[in-house]
Amino acid sequence: MKALVYHGPGNKSWEEKPKPVILQPTDVIVRISKTTICGTDLHILKGDVPEVAKGRILGHEGVGIVEEAGAAVGNFRKGDRVLISCITSCSKCSYCKRGMYSHCINGGWILGHLIDGTQAEYVRIPYADSSLYPIPEGSDEDALVMLSDILPTGFECGVLNGKVQPGSTIAIAGAGPIGLAALLTAQFYTPSAIIMIDPDDNRLSVASQFGATHIINNQRENGVEKIMALTANTGVDTAIEAVGIPATFGLCEAIIAPGGTIANIGVHGKSVDLHLERLWSRNITITTRLVDTVTTPMLLKTVTAKKIDAKKLITHYFRLDDIMSAYNTFEHASAQKALKVILNNTGV
Repeated sequence: MKALVYHGPGNKSWEEKPKPVILQPTDVIVRISKTTICGTDLHILKGDVPEVAKGRILGHEGVGIVEEAGAAVGNFRKGDRVLISCITSCSKCSYCKRGMYSHCINGGWILGHLIDGTQAEYVRIPYADSSLYPIPEGSDEDALVMLSDILPTGFECGVLNGKVQPGSTIAIAGAGPIGLAALLTAQFYTPSAIIMIDPDDNRLSVASQFGATHIINNQRENGVEKIMALTANTGVDTAIEAVGIPATFGLCEAIIAPGGTIANIGVHGKSVDLHLERLWSRNITITTRLVDTVTTPMLLKTVTAKKIDAKKLITHYFRLDDIMSAYNTFEHASAQKALKVILNNTGV
């Protein structure tokens, strides 16, 4: 089969790899129908995730068709259309029983990380019964790809960890796909203000269309001063960091109100400064999290009922075998006005 293979920082190729086989009776082999590229894949290619070995097939999102199921798989059989979760869950370990699937002793975030991933014609999914979801008849599979990672990540790591409440004020630092996913799902709780901060005017325009009440281009404006002016000099109740760089984390520290919550989503490849000299007396909560995908069943119902239009996050479409062009577009997202891309395996 063909697959996108990591060969060390800055080095990847579309090449032949052996088709995966069943290794454990709980495995399923999925023929990929649609997949995408994540910001985390770019972090891997930058060298920010050093545990990813050379030769690894990247990708942790997608939908597909069951090609083969292990003898112990009870929920799926050949021909079933399935949504692949970015998090693999054994459902039996102590972390899984606490709903912390991202810390599953036998799984967690392993696809495209510690085992071969979804940017390929086929992928092996361990613990398939608890790591795949059946696709409802008539669903828009392009939209469902957003449920593999981006929507539950924005919701769980940003909105839920950030304790968004009705009437609260929110600022989201970063109007990329994850920040926009947080923006979409924050509206479940009817906050009074959602302020989106980004240096890209196109992404800010998209954020306005998605429901942001205020937008700030922090390349041209002083983001801290503008937010303080918007909030009667108190700051915001929730600041969501959705980039993963020191500057945006520092921005969140500067704009959080007393009693507020800073919810970190971004993948950080460098250390940040924690300004406890300013925060220690202000009852500030700082949260971190890797998505657990505990909300995926609810979000699946929400998307299939068209209560959220997840397809709005998709801007570009490619064939799977044109993945190198797709990476070029995604890596130059600002110039290409790109959010999420869909890679179609035309052989399905």
